[in-house]
Amino acid sequence: MSQIKGPAIFLAQFMADQAPYNSLPSITAWVKSLGYRGVQLPSWDSRVMDLAKAAESKTYCDELKGQTNGLEITELASHLQGQLVACHPAYDELFDAFAAPEVRGNPKARSEWATAQMKLVIRASRNLGLSVSPSFSGALLWPMIYPWPQRPAGLVEEGFQELARRWKPILDFADEHGVDIAYELHPGEDLYDGATFERFLEATGHHRRVAINYDPSHFVLQCLDYVRFIDTYGPYIKAFHVKDAEYRPSERAGVYGGYLGWRERPGRFRSLGDGQVDFKQVFTRLTAVGYSSWAVLEWECCYKDSVQGATEGAPFIAQHLIDVPKKAFDDFAGAATDQARNRRILGL
Repeated sequence: MSQIKGPAIFLAQFMADQAPYNSLPSITAWVKSLGYRGVQLPSWDSRVMDLAKAAESKTYCDELKGQTNGLEITELASHLQGQLVACHPAYDELFDAFAAPEVRGNPKARSEWATAQMKLVIRASRNLGLSVSPSFSGALLWPMIYPWPQRPAGLVEEGFQELARRWKPILDFADEHGVDIAYELHPGEDLYDGATFERFLEATGHHRRVAINYDPSHFVLQCLDYVRFIDTYGPYIKAFHVKDAEYRPSERAGVYGGYLGWRERPGRFRSLGDGQVDFKQVFTRLTAVGYSSWAVLEWECCYKDSVQGATEGAPFIAQHLIDVPKKAFDDFAGAATDQARNRRILGL
């Protein structure tokens, strides 16, 4: 049996107002026909679930499981709610669309709403028997990512302290309910790489519910070693988005080429197998560090249609799952432990 479970698929990019993408029963029937075994639900999308009901009622959660055509619910994603826990004023209007209408235009109320939403996600996760929610951290410092103009002393430290202050009640609530918050390290968030994850971890007092949703595509676009990342942060990786990307430097633009459209950027997301991520190494290293949860396709590509991406994704993930060995490959050459013999071999 494979140690990593899969294939699974994140439904957010596929939801639409027409069948079969407009309800949980119909979209899970579709992805099941493609070979998927699990689904990650966007907790903010009322077409797949009523988050408040899921937080209040285990019966409703059991009914929700009964609508998935036998597929397992892998996690409740909470990216949009997590994004709004902390938001720099520069992005107030852009991110208001993620919030309930009654809190738009009111940053304090919006942050409080997001905190309450995260607690609903945590309670719903527990009612569904889930132990992790992939999320975003939000951002107070992102506009200052490049050190020009020069950042005043203490600014970064203050930003991470405030971010931790906002998340601490959520993390404590998560701990009470046995749920990890797996932050997707993503440009646009204050947690976007290993160094920023470490800062946040320290600011929270190494809170035991702080975890990582590993997605190598974001690291490719930052020219970060996404394989060594697994070896360094393996114990914190509690969720896994299988997403491909490519970075092809040009004479016109580099890693800061974000004003260009996705097709024109040196770095872009791709369908599985069309980018540069070495998934053989990714699955190998995740297996080596003991990751045993789901491999979840997150599809984003500016060239390929989503239906083709989803259709190709299930067999791609399946062929990368590793059946862990029941015995060592060189067992045939071994011998029982014999201390006297070992000392003779050593000339002792």
